[in-house]
Amino acid sequence: MAYTANPEIAIAARGLKKTYAGNKKSPAKEALKGIDLSIPTGSIFGLLGPNGAGKSTFINILSGLVRKTAGDVSVWGLDIDANPRSARAAIGVVPQEITMDVFFTPKESLEITAGLYGVPKEKRRTMEILDALGLADKADAYVRQLSGGMKRRLLVAKAMVHAPPILILDEPTAGVDIELRQRLWDQVVELHKQGTTIVLTTHYLEEAQELCDEIAIINQGEVVACQRTDELLATLDRKTLKVTPTEPLAVAPDLSPFEAELCVDGSLAIPYRPSDVQVRDVLDRLNDAGITVRDLTTDEPDLEDVFMDMTYRSG
Repeated sequence: MAYTANPEIAIAARGLKKTYAGNKKSPAKEALKGIDLSIPTGSIFGLLGPNGAGKSTFINILSGLVRKTAGDVSVWGLDIDANPRSARAAIGVVPQEITMDVFFTPKESLEITAGLYGVPKEKRRTMEILDALGLADKADAYVRQLSGGMKRRLLVAKAMVHAPPILILDEPTAGVDIELRQRLWDQVVELHKQGTTIVLTTHYLEEAQELCDEIAIINQGEVVACQRTDELLATLDRKTLKVTPTEPLAVAPDLSPFEAELCVDGSLAIPYRPSDVQVRDVLDRLNDAGITVRDLTTDEPDLEDVFMDMTYRSG
């Protein structure tokens, strides 16, 4: 299918709600509580949150597996209620679980998937896709013979057979070793360079911090943050100054109003708020205490700090 439109927003949700009906054993569950979310076209967008936050429900609504309770959703400019088939076809989903028929070959798997999407035989790119994902030499091997990392890449290949403008990756590197994780990300980044909008969910926060242009954090069915990655990291108003004196210290000095923690190597860790003080203020107190500094570094907050502050520590 050819996609001629190039909307500014790839995925838009307004007031999106989903409530799962209860039964005698469990009450009704409000999985999404009216979320508003806009995912820019051409971005690598991170969708983060603890287990049960609502990420999978959101993805399943986009892919047509779950019916929303209320709200509006559009995919590539197509309303999912007015144009359900076209909206779903604009997305390729790489699921968290490895689900595929192990008695087919990768080549057969892609051909079957392409047929399900209505891609004419003359327009199929089976070997091109397998080659791009490092699976060309396994095209005629049975899927059951592939390693876990190869099966992950095959899931990405299957999601790309109809050339969707949006690719959703749901925990794509779960259970994959470091080398294969890096190879998979290299291939995903290459797809992004070719114009594909990437939506990523992951529990590897360092990956999200490195890859994503923008990140939304969902907690208990609500969007608690949605900003550019650098802006999100800047919301934590704290840094730690690591000070190495010319001589290792045996006890932590009094640097009031700063609190200094003595490290095992005789250095100091001094937390401070950049909005209130400057590094010079900390150095002045060190000088007053008679401490000569040999080296100093600053530890910046990372995405894990932001994630913990906005999810587990907040609720």
